[in-house]
Formats: sequence, C-alpha cells, structure tokens
Amino acid sequence: MKRRHFLGFSLLFVASCSTTVNQSNRSFSNLPDSEPETLEFAVTDIQGAEDLQQNYQTFRTVLGEVLEKKIEFFPVDNYIAAAVALQSGQLKLALTGPSEYVIVRARTNAVPIIAITRPDYHSIILVPAKSEIKSAAQLKGKTIAMWEIGSTGGHLGPTKILLEAGLNPQSDFKISMLGKKGLQALKKNQVDALAIGFNRYKDSLERDGLSASNFRIIATGQPLPSDLFVASSNLPNTLVKKMRDRLVKNQDRLIEALLVGKFNAKYKGAKMMPANDSDYNMIREVYQAIGQGNVF
Repeated sequence: MKRRHFLGFSLLFVASCSTTVNQSNRSFSNLPDSEPETLEFAVTDIQGAEDLQQNYQTFRTVLGEVLEKKIEFFPVDNYIAAAVALQSGQLKLALTGPSEYVIVRARTNAVPIIAITRPDYHSIILVPAKSEIKSAAQLKGKTIAMWEIGSTGGHLGPTKILLEAGLNPQSDFKISMLGKKGLQALKKNQVDALAIGFNRYKDSLERDGLSASNFRIIATGQPLPSDLFVASSNLPNTLVKKMRDRLVKNQDRLIEALLVGKFNAKYKGAKMMPANDSDYNMIREVYQAIGQGNVF
C-alpha cells in the first residue's frame, strides 16, 4: 500500500486524537448484536470514488455476494480519514497496509479480519556489483536509498534488516528517500546501497531497462506482514467472525476479483487467512527504533 507523508499524517492523527482513550483493552460485550444491512468499504491508498470504482468494482460485487450484504464504497483521502471514519462507525470495512494498520489500530482498535499474503513480499538491500560492501553491517556511515517514509517494503522492512545487523537507524547511516529514482541513483553511485521491496526491485529493473547483473543483493529480510482487511470496532463480534469465515472460504473468488483492478497485480498468487494483531509487532518495533514510538 502507498504511504502519503506517513509520519506527518501519523503525528497529526495522534494530536487530533489526544483526548481519545486508548482502546486496546476495550470490551466488546456491550456492542449491539444486530447486523447492519450495508457495509461501507474503503481502500486506504485509493483516493476518490472514480479510482475505487475502476479498481474495486468487481471485487465489491463479489464481496457483497460472499457476505450477503450491500457493499458501498467509502472514498477517503488517506488512511487518516479512514481511521477517523472507522472510529466513528461511519466506515465498517477497510483494506489497508501493514504500517498503516498499526497506527489505525492504536487509535481506533480496528479489528483485523483477514490478512492477504503476497508472494515474495520481503525487503532486500543491494549494492553495485563492483562494490566492496558485502553485508548490511558494512553500511555503517553509508548513504542508503529507500522508497518513502512509512513504506513497509521500502523503509520499515529494510530498517529491520539493518537493526538486526547491529546498526542504529538514528545515527549509523544516512537515508535518502528517492522513490522510483533509487535504482538509477545506485547505478550512478550517488548512494552506497538501495533498500527496497523485492517485487518493487524487479519492477524497477524492468521500468529502467537495467540488468540484475549490475547489482548484488547483500541482505534479504524475513517475510513482511500482509495487507489486511479491518473492521470497525463498532461491529458485533458475531459479524466479524462470520466475515472472516466467509472470506477464507471464498478466497479464490475474491482474489480473482481483486486482480481485475489494474493496481492489484501484487495480489497474484495471494492467499487469505485470519489476521492476528501480533503479526504486526515487527512494524511497531521498527517505529520504536527510529524514534517514532509516540505514534502509538
């Protein structure tokens, strides 16, 4: 999922919710048992009704059939708007990314329903083929190109690799957020290394007309947490369980419908499985390490 000015939005969200009681231990026992007939649905990295329609109309139709509910699009400008709507109950269901989820969860207690696994969803660190750098630990004092702040595969995942190599992300290396320009910058030796999601690296090679032989991967991270569907905490637990069971049972139809969207090729070969909040602790650990633990 895309990250639009992630930390700035995160800190703004924390400030705007400063009077909100942390809901991590909230009881659901007093929630109504009645189920809404309509479920408002948002995708946190899709802006506007038109893009939602173009990329998720087929999915919305199938989702409605699977859940036996009317599904209405709920356009949002960013994941912060989605979080506010989830908290108020205006939004019932959202598809969001891992790093977005942990912020949303901290302030809204959104309920993780289903994770969507993605093949080869991990981070890598690479250097020019002729570089003398052989390991992540040797990047101390170096400049590393990354994708953008808050990107799971292009910022948080690589930072986790560097942490495990014994480096302090606040002092031991310099980060340059270059987005799509990162691979070219590495080829021109403008940076010492590039940290990026593996699939995005493959896409960048094709887009820039470069060969993998120009580069050498020096570190590969563990599989990253999945994108996931979350539900508003205002929904009854019985409905959340029903949605989880039906999504898993009908995942082949749902993933096929997702792939109709032009931005959803990343879900090719994906699987749906129950999501657990603890699966996202890696994201929290990295935010703590980079000095952004206050967003929780």
